[in-house]
Amino acid sequence: MVAGIRPVIDFGWMMLISMGAIFVMVFLFFPTALMNLKKIQIVSTSDWSQKITRGFARVATSKANETLLLFFIIATVSAYGITKLTAENQFIKAFKEDTEIFQGLSVIDNQLGGTTPLDIIIEADPDYNQPVVISDYDDEEFFEEDFFEDETSTYDIGGDSYWYNSYRLKTIDSIHNYLESLEEAGKVVSFSTTMEVLKTLNDDEEIDTFFLSLLYKKVPDDVREALFDPYLSTDGNQLRISFRVFESYPELQRNKLIEKINRDLIETIGLKPSQVKLTGMLVLYNNVLESLIRSQILTIGVVFLAITLMFLVLFRSLKYALIAIVPSIIASTSVLGLMGLLNIPLDIMTITIAAICIGIGVDHSIHYIHRFREELENNVKLNEAINNAHASTGQAIYFTSIIIVIGFSILGLSNFIPTIYFGVFTAFAMMIALIANLTLLPVLLMKMIRVN
Repeated sequence: MVAGIRPVIDFGWMMLISMGAIFVMVFLFFPTALMNLKKIQIVSTSDWSQKITRGFARVATSKANETLLLFFIIATVSAYGITKLTAENQFIKAFKEDTEIFQGLSVIDNQLGGTTPLDIIIEADPDYNQPVVISDYDDEEFFEEDFFEDETSTYDIGGDSYWYNSYRLKTIDSIHNYLESLEEAGKVVSFSTTMEVLKTLNDDEEIDTFFLSLLYKKVPDDVREALFDPYLSTDGNQLRISFRVFESYPELQRNKLIEKINRDLIETIGLKPSQVKLTGMLVLYNNVLESLIRSQILTIGVVFLAITLMFLVLFRSLKYALIAIVPSIIASTSVLGLMGLLNIPLDIMTITIAAICIGIGVDHSIHYIHRFREELENNVKLNEAINNAHASTGQAIYFTSIIIVIGFSILGLSNFIPTIYFGVFTAFAMMIALIANLTLLPVLLMKMIRVN
């Protein structure tokens, strides 16, 4: 809920409400239901899950140093992978190639001039002084009044505006041609497009400022709305250029593209920084992607801080609190590192994996440490305490993790790629959390007890 992204915040609220409902069900409904059931005779049988948990216990007690080394390597590789993690992804790649959505977007992208719009608003030079009209032209001997006079205003857009004149048209053409030269750019439309139409109607002759002023005054309103209004403000001091970006361009990096356009318009075209404003869906989507990284760091930081404080209250020991959170750190960093190594970017769904993994992983740590401390209170030996904890709580952790892994793995059957990533990587993170809680956690507990 501290992510700053509305879908992620809503997801957090849904998880919070669902966990509250589960809490009530487990402590009220479930015990009541059990009380109304008949007692059954428990028959001791060979359980294959016990062999697995006992195997983890043997690894923890006899291969402690090797276990620490293995998880140190995993943490190091994960840290390297996290440095490769990005949020730059393409919306079209969120769908499988055999889906109608992917095929439709491909047609729009490749044959209809691109998918994602980007608008560039260019203001007049702030140092430009707009001429002030002192009086109307009174000499009517040389001109026909009904042809040249604007009944509503004496403002001459051709002579008084910043962009609507023959001199500035060259700058507009330069900007238009520059944008068309970009490999990521599809269809580009601007006032230069309008001028190409007018130039064709003028027998390919150059258009001067006088003709522009005359044309703007006498052109019908519907024509003005189609050719002028989309690209030029009423006073002619603000320019709008719109183009669409190829979403399927393999090397598309939105943030770098936005920075490049902004930089080139200033350094190459000669505009001032205050003149250039980039907006549109491309900028909006890029801002969302950029906030994913910041939100991921903020979310994980807040979660770890809150859980550590909770552990301090629960265990009344800083050492236990720090040890308890280690398996969740390993699991969350492992999944993020793997995504970075596989060059899989963060999106609105995968950003929640780490928080989910931490939330579920710490449950297992709490259960295991609670059982481990109970065994120590019974004055059993350290290795025996580990074996007993694995044989009881360890089995519950094992079954819970397997059920969660299977549940999230079902999402791999989706046609939506982010959903597949979400399911597969969450399942992977839960497997790492399971292994860490049944091997690394007991090793750290033994090391702490022996040191004390």
